[in-house]
Amino acid sequence: MGEKMSNCKASCSVLLVCFIVGLCSVCQYSAAQVDANQTANLIINASISRPIPETLFGIFFEVIFLLSIQEFDSHLEINHAGAGGIWAELVSNRGFEAGGQNTPSNIAPWSIIGDQSSLTVSTDRSSCFERNKVALQMDVLCDSKDSNICPAGGVGIYNPGFWGMNIEQGKVYKVVLHVRSPGPVNVSVSLTSSDGSKILATANIVDSDVSNWTKVEVLLEATGTDPNSRLQLTTSRKGVIWFDQVSAMPLDTYKGHGFRNELIEMLDDIKPQFIRFPGGCFVEGEWLRNAFRWKESIGPWEERPGHFGDVWMYWTDDGLGYFEFLQLAEDLGSRPIWVFNNGISHQDQVDTTAVLPFVQEALDGLEFARGDSNSKWGSVRAAMGHPEPFDLKYVAVGNEDCGKKNYRGNYLKFYNAIRSAYPDIKIISNCDGSSRSLDHPADYYDFHVYTSASNLFSMTHQFDRTSRTGPKAFVSEYAVTGKDAGTGSLLAALAEAGFLIGLEKNSDIVEMASYAPLFVNANDRRWNPDAIVFNSSKHYGTPSYWVQKLFRESSGANLLDSKLQTNSSTLVASAITWQNSDGKTYLKIKIVNFGNSKVNLKVSIDGLGLSSQLSESTKTVLTSSNLMDENSFSNPKKVVPAQTLVENADKDMDVVLSPYSITSFDLLTESNSIRMPQTESFSRSSI
Repeated sequence: MGEKMSNCKASCSVLLVCFIVGLCSVCQYSAAQVDANQTANLIINASISRPIPETLFGIFFEVIFLLSIQEFDSHLEINHAGAGGIWAELVSNRGFEAGGQNTPSNIAPWSIIGDQSSLTVSTDRSSCFERNKVALQMDVLCDSKDSNICPAGGVGIYNPGFWGMNIEQGKVYKVVLHVRSPGPVNVSVSLTSSDGSKILATANIVDSDVSNWTKVEVLLEATGTDPNSRLQLTTSRKGVIWFDQVSAMPLDTYKGHGFRNELIEMLDDIKPQFIRFPGGCFVEGEWLRNAFRWKESIGPWEERPGHFGDVWMYWTDDGLGYFEFLQLAEDLGSRPIWVFNNGISHQDQVDTTAVLPFVQEALDGLEFARGDSNSKWGSVRAAMGHPEPFDLKYVAVGNEDCGKKNYRGNYLKFYNAIRSAYPDIKIISNCDGSSRSLDHPADYYDFHVYTSASNLFSMTHQFDRTSRTGPKAFVSEYAVTGKDAGTGSLLAALAEAGFLIGLEKNSDIVEMASYAPLFVNANDRRWNPDAIVFNSSKHYGTPSYWVQKLFRESSGANLLDSKLQTNSSTLVASAITWQNSDGKTYLKIKIVNFGNSKVNLKVSIDGLGLSSQLSESTKTVLTSSNLMDENSFSNPKKVVPAQTLVENADKDMDVVLSPYSITSFDLLTESNSIRMPQTESFSRSSI
């Protein structure tokens, strides 16, 4: 609709001029041709280039579990990017501790199968896990005989997971639970349809002696598919049974490390060079007592106490913890960037004179990741199955804390301690150094921007005049937000593409950048837009995700000198050379047309020969019929890149750029035509 309105205004303006000068018939034709006659030249000089940092584009993962408890609703509404998202755990609130360590605890979304005449359910503090004392007690009042007969199928409890468990036919699921009872037990562990009427997989736990807490594991192979399934524990035997720490996970996870395959494959497809984790506001906490603590997120999952995330108002069992993030970075071939709390939350902060315990916690975290397997914390990592150190070389001291009273004092305590113990680690400050120099040492400074589409596109030149001395820039959070974004629009994606071209051109000072947020569960949107949308069984990338994929070859490529000759302020372009896995070198030209006019672009290439193999050169375009078009579960490919072969690949090419589009050419070069990079005459203004 925005495109049609703009064209209408342009036509009306021309018609008014026509009326005044009396040449209406001629001017009407001219108005119809205004869009078609815009021209521009892109001149690429491949003999002048410089390398782009290998770290340029990565991902930022914020652990956002949003929880709201309605006054008359005992169920939790949780928006999960981690648990119920990339983390493949199917059970929500597996330790019955969403209400914290006190009893009675909140067991939601667990629910009861049966009525008060057949069973009662409560919580107590009888668990065998010292840091997770809450357990669920189930008093079964009915039996398989006598006067109070249990209903068909038995009585018990069920868990619907995170808006339904996605159970697929032929797949195997591992259920782990801890059980205790003074008498023998006969419990059915089943995966069923959402109402329990259809059993997809089941197994019986029959044991004559579980008087002490007993860990039980069963494998369930599904005989049917249902994206809204549930896990249920039922019995028809009278008695008292305690349950604790109930887990269900598919055996088939990403590289066997517990992550949901299809979501991590989406990340792998954009080749992230780093992963910044675990937040964000998640790291800070509204109050320090509720901030994320890495030591409580490691070790056996049953023994992790979890915590109440008071920024987003949720309880998390921290099954997706510090170790798992380090493992994910390794699995993706990405550099981990650990963000830790620096003694500051949203509402309170530790004075610099008392911050040393936080500093020691950070040093211990580095030893956990990097220490020898015989060291105190390195041995804990080794016991978790990773004897070799993780390749952790980047840390961020806090998140968005620069303006707070104690930040600089606290920061220097962390900086000095880490620099002394780990001189190779790169340290990131929260303070923005793009417009003025920092007043403290740092290897990188953090830059965040959430704004409208027009503002972000205009920020293509944000770093053109930034000082090239001192720390490098880390644009760790950027996105178009507000009305322009919708829930993931083409308009937002194109503005972000223009901004990324600006970062490419300024990659001598900007060494890392990541979009935010990364994931959203469609059942409970609290932040728009996001790169990847999912539910229990489906997922899709927004246009912003596809833009990131178009830039995946930029990290570690060579940026070529290029000049865009145009009177338009809505065109930006860049040129790079990159190599694929077969060692073939391509010239990639990216052009964003942020206007409503078609553009006839003449491309001239000097210093680089192109291959005559036409099947090796492609053109990829991301556009749509409406600026606010979005993808959805019903139409996940409405706005996705379309690729065609380039039949006129040559050092001089005439191409047409669609209105509101990003166009990317990947042109195979002649293997012997690449000249050695020359940087002495490289000019940022020319590219």
